[in-house]
Amino acid sequence: MGTKSGIFDMIGPVMIGPSSSHTAGVVRIARSSIRVLGGIPDAAIITFYNSFARTYEGHGSDKAIIGGLLDFKTDDAKIKQSFELAKEKELQFNFKSIGNASVYHPNTIKLNLTKGERKVEVIGESLGGGVINIAEIDGFNANFSAQSHTLIIKAEDVSGAIAFISSVIAQEKTNIATMSVSRKGKNDIACHVIEMDSGIRPTTIAYLKSLTWIKELIYIPDID
Repeated sequence: MGTKSGIFDMIGPVMIGPSSSHTAGVVRIARSSIRVLGGIPDAAIITFYNSFARTYEGHGSDKAIIGGLLDFKTDDAKIKQSFELAKEKELQFNFKSIGNASVYHPNTIKLNLTKGERKVEVIGESLGGGVINIAEIDGFNANFSAQSHTLIIKAEDVSGAIAFISSVIAQEKTNIATMSVSRKGKNDIACHVIEMDSGIRPTTIAYLKSLTWIKELIYIPDID
């Protein structure tokens, strides 16, 4: 069965500057990543892969990614001055480019972000029309679009974990759109990524965080 496309999917969002719809996706990748991190980073190493490695400067994706790291929306005129504004915020950033990485999608960005003692690595893909896929977080498969409310839970790989987490979310009367679980090895920490049609209450998030076998929980509302 095919999926329905709306007008937004065809024309993409409004975007500031000399950019394509992929540049809007770049902003959304960055805004999703700072929510994984927990705020605007102190430092960022940004690696553009494949097509992005060749076009990121000409298409303005370099300014767009920094604007996104500063949490600017895709239509924010301040994106044009994002380099200067990053300096004011004391955000240090470096760009790298790798033009031939066959394991990655043609429009891939890897963000290595630091805020205080916290560090995260996020790999995102721009799919066109402002649509994105967050492919990996800290080496775990993620594969979420940031168009839904998303829970990212790193937990001990205990029996019944998936059913338990699902039952807690069910009490919120929200529908689970997608759920994926990945781990790096048998009985290793598992990463649960759950996309939901609506949000959940802070008390539910606090309850899940209080469980001893849940090591980290990140809640990301839909990114506009």
